[in-house]
Amino acid sequence: MITQLNRLRARPGKSEYQLGLLHQYPGRPMALIPSLPTLPNTEKKLRICLVTPSYQQGEYLERTLQSVLDQEYPNLSYGIQDGNSNDGSKSILERYRNRVAFADSSPDKGQTDAILKGFLKLDPGPDDIMAWVNSDDLYLPGLLDTINHFFLNHPDIDVVYGHRIIIDPSDQEVGRWYLPDHDPEVLKRVDFVPQETLFFRASAYQKAGGLDPTFHFAMDWDLLLRFQETGCRFQRWPFFLGCFRVHEKQKTNTHIHTLGKEEMKRLRSRSLKRTYRTSEIEKIFWLEVLKSRAAANRFHKYNRH
Repeated sequence: MITQLNRLRARPGKSEYQLGLLHQYPGRPMALIPSLPTLPNTEKKLRICLVTPSYQQGEYLERTLQSVLDQEYPNLSYGIQDGNSNDGSKSILERYRNRVAFADSSPDKGQTDAILKGFLKLDPGPDDIMAWVNSDDLYLPGLLDTINHFFLNHPDIDVVYGHRIIIDPSDQEVGRWYLPDHDPEVLKRVDFVPQETLFFRASAYQKAGGLDPTFHFAMDWDLLLRFQETGCRFQRWPFFLGCFRVHEKQKTNTHIHTLGKEEMKRLRSRSLKRTYRTSEIEKIFWLEVLKSRAAANRFHKYNRH
């Protein structure tokens, strides 16, 4: 294993797909095959409470809304909470106002505050499913039916997430993350969970205490850790569920080395309850990359046509 890790560090680009990288190859048309499984129409439809926080994302906002609404999920409560953008977002929201639970634009204290405001308006019940999708990301076709099917058939699972497709500003695919099986010890050190694929039971969200407004970058990692701390059960589902968009203005690029670094340090110290070395995090990181490549091989072997 140590030899494998050393080779991987020396040649990180050897594989086309690499967990952790946000731009892996030149843009190409997004491949949706294999797609999500075909599901029966007779199933009960759980209420899904979904929020899109947005600020100055008019260039991408409508594509996000369409990726949600085009699924025509019958028991969807969907709201958009915009932070008083002046880039044309308000006119987009006006066009969709009659198709969503709410489409508001008013000043807020940042992304976490917008999500909290949105969930408050939707008022999820304990049997509902919750999620948020950022205004530059996309859901894949059939996702909401798939999530409904998953939670109906896995009553013991509280939190689910899946594989990620990475796209550029033109919706061209530039990478893929194949997620290994969930490991609670890894999550204490590194967060690879793709937020745009994450769904959870409202009962779990309430038990964990909801989003912490003091986090502005790593709010999803903080929530995941508190899910674990309160005994919630996780499942990585081996399907591609959503698309994460990479572009120059996104928060991941602009804040990861400043605010993001401090929040991640804070979470690691809290979770591990001890000091840690950078080398420890690096080792876990590369071990997950190896497991991701194994997951990719299994995925392609199973879905080979």
